[in-house]
Amino acid sequence: MDSFDLIVIGAGPGGYVCAFRAAQLGLAVALIDKRATLGGTCLNIGCIPSKALLHSSEHLAFAQHHAAEHGLKLGSIEIDLAALMQRKDAVVAKLVGGVAQLAKARKITVVTGAASFDSANTILVGEQKLTAKNIVIATGSAPVELPFLKFDGKTVVSSDDAIAFDSVPKKLVVVGGGAIGLELGSVWSRLGSDVTVVEFLPKIIATYDDDIVRTFTRLLQKQGLKIETGAKVTGFAAGALTAERGAEKLSFPADKVLVAVGRRPFTDGLALDRVGIELDEKKRVKVDARLRTTAPGVWAIGDVVAGPMLAHKAEEDGVAVAEWIAGKAGHVNWDLVPAIVYTDPEVASIGLGEEGAKAKGLAVAIGKFNFAANARAIAAGNPDGFTKIIADAKTDKILGAQILGHNAGELISEVVTHMEYGGSAEDLARTIHAHPTMTEAVKEAALAVSKRAIHAL
Repeated sequence: MDSFDLIVIGAGPGGYVCAFRAAQLGLAVALIDKRATLGGTCLNIGCIPSKALLHSSEHLAFAQHHAAEHGLKLGSIEIDLAALMQRKDAVVAKLVGGVAQLAKARKITVVTGAASFDSANTILVGEQKLTAKNIVIATGSAPVELPFLKFDGKTVVSSDDAIAFDSVPKKLVVVGGGAIGLELGSVWSRLGSDVTVVEFLPKIIATYDDDIVRTFTRLLQKQGLKIETGAKVTGFAAGALTAERGAEKLSFPADKVLVAVGRRPFTDGLALDRVGIELDEKKRVKVDARLRTTAPGVWAIGDVVAGPMLAHKAEEDGVAVAEWIAGKAGHVNWDLVPAIVYTDPEVASIGLGEEGAKAKGLAVAIGKFNFAANARAIAAGNPDGFTKIIADAKTDKILGAQILGHNAGELISEVVTHMEYGGSAEDLARTIHAHPTMTEAVKEAALAVSKRAIHAL
């Protein structure tokens, strides 16, 4: 039997980062994953390949629709889908290979296979037994399957399949108007598919404020996406997705249907009941404030526990748990996990939106600034969208921010930084920003909280 200080089950961003940090702190670590390559869903079939496809398709959209205004005459533009997919696969291979090299350099024992609990400190992987005083569950999540719309991998597909179509669907219907559905819908729309997004709720990206969503919806529609909200999907038959909106019967012809209605915690096959690990009503692993499960010495992080199912949140969970296990002062601020939709333009948020703050009974002051008045955005041809800062009306403390615009996912970080130390809109407004940059729109929005934006009335 192989013995370690720590066994981590799952080699996604949460799991491998936990293993790496534990190794840095001097622990003997085993990292188990069912895949032959490390990186989990994120690197292999999720975040990374989808971003590679988004980037490639953005180049295509620029060449088709914007190059001429920059004085670039490109002539006929053709899509080589096989080459595009090869590049995506090469990006994935480079990154998962890099994680493997780092694991080797840190002398982490990597075990390939499906893991299950034999006891609270013993893990089975096939015939192999591994034991450790501490075990971390980091097995991530899987796409939610609708009972009346089962995945077949060909026509009704999950995001796992939608990153690897061998041809461009003539008509793609996306069920779900969240980040995954809109990102992959954007990819295939740019590549030539007729895309319809069908969302059950009254608006897409439902956690964002109405003003953000209205502008975002308009921009997506301008790009060619059809967006149907308030529509309850009822099934798929005879080459069409059916739905209802009140008494109205809807039908959407589709060559492929991408079901992107969320993800579920993946703990299948772990035999958690064998060691007394309890789940909550949403099948997430129950943990305390330090991510300890109901079984002694067993911890859980990332998508299998409560909180946003985001790679960067899982990473922070993993670092904190490794530090707690090593007797250090681990820390995660779960109130400040940024969320991003990687369309073009992107949408990003942190903390409370205007509607969320008001729902909590907070008096707020709002500052907005349009990218249409930002010099760098105009020069780069990215004038769409705006930055919005939400501050406490009495104390000026930043409560949150939402950004719709090019590279919003990068721009949100400085707001996160100011919020981390409890900063005010005034602090952000008085931080010097280089000119010309799109970050100046963040500064101007902070100034606008107190109605003193320089470049807007």
